[in-house]
Amino acid sequence: MSKITIIGAGSVGATIANDMVTMGIVTEIVLIDVKKEKARGEALDIYQGITYCSPAIVRSGDYPDAAGSDIVIITSGIARKPGQTRLELIQTNAGIIRDIAPKIAKAAPEALYIIVSNPVDVLTYIFHKTSGIPEKRIIGTGTTLDTARLQAELARRFRISPKNIHAYVYGEHGDSSFIPWSLAYIANNPINELKETAAENPLTDWDYDYDAMEEFVRTSGARVIQDKGATFYAIAISVCHICKCILTGAGTALTVSTMFHGEYGIDDVCLSTLSVVDRGGVRYRVPNRLTEEEVARLRHSADCLKDVIRQVKL
Repeated sequence: MSKITIIGAGSVGATIANDMVTMGIVTEIVLIDVKKEKARGEALDIYQGITYCSPAIVRSGDYPDAAGSDIVIITSGIARKPGQTRLELIQTNAGIIRDIAPKIAKAAPEALYIIVSNPVDVLTYIFHKTSGIPEKRIIGTGTTLDTARLQAELARRFRISPKNIHAYVYGEHGDSSFIPWSLAYIANNPINELKETAAENPLTDWDYDYDAMEEFVRTSGARVIQDKGATFYAIAISVCHICKCILTGAGTALTVSTMFHGEYGIDDVCLSTLSVVDRGGVRYRVPNRLTEEEVARLRHSADCLKDVIRQVKL
């Protein structure tokens, strides 16, 4: 039995709910939105397909209906517009999170919280400061979507299953994100070693242009928004994957956004490196050995986020 509450019944929230039902990872979903009719309609639409899925309850409600939730997912906020950066969303969406946090924390004090709204790292930080929920039970989606985009593109380039790709995006979910290539492996081969021997043993038609790959990953969301107006399928699947990893309880390393307390010389900010999550939330941060350049880039990403946080009223 698992109960998940989703706050925000827009395209992202509704797609998460529908994917959860089709994947069979939840037995009860509560959709909450300021537009109550929208939440009710989405819940009914999803529930009416339940005949062909695993049994589940899908309904709309209000904050008190979140009581007993295992996980609460927050997707509320103004969507990013074409040409707009995630960080430009901050003032409006920060106000929404400040309004939501005490209400939902009162209703579901024992739940594990996943922040999806953008800019996710800043809003995860604000939720930490305003909700009263213990740190280990607050997770931002961070760069899980960026990591999925990276792994999918590398899988295409190397003509291999994404499950054989171990490469990650670190830092901010935004312009200062980066790929620690020292941690990247293709079918158990360090990608840096494959690059050095590419001429003698080509495994791909890719030219190992790391900067171009980072730019591709960093701008993928903006490309989708330009073409179709919004992104919601990939982030919804990413959130469902996080929930599945949590509910299995086995412990899975994910690039979620969590609060730092001196790791890599970074403190009092939320951003992404690999952390192990399970039913209790964040179990620990994986102590990966990064190069000096990678540590510097991670610190730069933290500084960029701190600059934004200083402009926000907590």
